[in-house]
Amino acid sequence: MSREGEEVEEQRIFAEEDAEELMRQIRILEEEKRFLESELRRMQIEIDRLRKEITRLKAPPLLLGSVEDVLEDGRLVIRSSSGPSFVVHVSQHIDKDKLRPGVRVALNKQSLAIVTVLPEAYDPDVVAAEIIEKPDVTYDDIGGLDEQIREIKEAVELPLLNPELYRKVGIDPPKGVLLVGPPGTGKTLLAKAVARHTQATFIRVVASELVRKYIGEGARLVRELFALARKKAPSILFIDEIDAIGAKRIDLATSGDREVQRTLMQLLAEMDGFEPLDNVKIVAATNRPDILDEALMRPGRFDRIIEIPLPNLDAREEIFRIHTRRMNVKGISFKVLAKKTEGMTGADIKAICTEAGLFAIRDGRDHVTMEDFERAIQKVAYGGEYRRERVNFHIYG
Repeated sequence: MSREGEEVEEQRIFAEEDAEELMRQIRILEEEKRFLESELRRMQIEIDRLRKEITRLKAPPLLLGSVEDVLEDGRLVIRSSSGPSFVVHVSQHIDKDKLRPGVRVALNKQSLAIVTVLPEAYDPDVVAAEIIEKPDVTYDDIGGLDEQIREIKEAVELPLLNPELYRKVGIDPPKGVLLVGPPGTGKTLLAKAVARHTQATFIRVVASELVRKYIGEGARLVRELFALARKKAPSILFIDEIDAIGAKRIDLATSGDREVQRTLMQLLAEMDGFEPLDNVKIVAATNRPDILDEALMRPGRFDRIIEIPLPNLDAREEIFRIHTRRMNVKGISFKVLAKKTEGMTGADIKAICTEAGLFAIRDGRDHVTMEDFERAIQKVAYGGEYRRERVNFHIYG
């Protein structure tokens, strides 16, 4: 090949390489263009969202109110959160079937028209009292209360699981159950066990939590508590230490006593509002039945009063067996232990088993002996007397 031919060939090769480089750069630029276009679309969407957010934040605030009455022409009587009531119109996009007395709504600040229907709101104390989880206590964990278990099954468990049985017989089941007994005898355990076996929502509240400083707050809490129980039905509403609000009403009362009485009257009204075969059962517990108001104790409210006594000899032996099922014990006579714990409650026996295990750990053993239980009985019995002496000292000393 001549010199000129070689130069032409080289120029052709250089031209092909330049063309390939240009094509590569074009592809890079096209990819960058597509990326920038997608980024531009994303930014435009974000700008639109922010504009809508700015418009929403600039919108006038809404007033809260509740429906008092529904008129024949479709308008509603609304009580606003500021106090006065108004007759207002309803927005067309709202389902009017949801509007009934007591429903919370949001109102336009200028026209007072109903803009939206608000969900039900419960007080945080009421929501905190709810126990969705199934309690882990069974009837097998309760010793010496066979008769009491039978009675609470008839009053609470059977109406929830087999209401048709009561309808066939033609009687109404007990509406409420009151558990009466000294502290530590198993009242709360019994309520938890029946909740587990009925697969019901267990709602526990201490009655003292329903007492409030301001007028009407306690009654409002009671209404919300029963509304929550109806919503979570089937449910068991357990009111512990009910004597905190259920004490006898007196004429010479302070403003605080009168507020407690208002809370009690609301509780009585709510209990009267339940149907006998409803899926909500009321269980209450107290260790002071002598101070409860007669209106609370009458049939129709607490139809069944179950007494939880101190455990007898056989019951104490059974309770010892229950609390030592997972313990590594050797040479134990439950009959002897039951005889040495006369007058003690189930809670005391549980404390004795725990103390006996601690004595074994302190001595470096992996099993519990009879001597450990005897030392634990002495400690728990002395501790109980010491606590009672300290209480009497503070009260009378």
